[in-house]
Amino acid sequence: MKVKVKLFANFREATKQKEVEITPAGETVRDVIDGLADKFPAIRPLLFQDGKLKPYVNVLHNAQTLKGEDSLSGKVRDGDEIALFPPVSGG
Repeated sequence: MKVKVKLFANFREATKQKEVEITPAGETVRDVIDGLADKFPAIRPLLFQDGKLKPYVNVLHNAQTLKGEDSLSGKVRDGDEIALFPPVSGG
């Protein structure tokens, strides 16, 4: 199974990629994010604190916003898309 991960802002800078394909070890959104962090260790401190996804990390699964650590247990399928955004602000 392959899942496409789109990266934005500082996540893109840390990986030097705007999009990557991950073959997760499991079948959840969290497994995909863990696979990304394994492939690009520089992104791990931007995503996680004390083993949990930082609350400001915005995760979309097939264009649906996920909220909270519990939402990362959703199942992914071959060809799904995960997007990771840092907090958005403007002025």
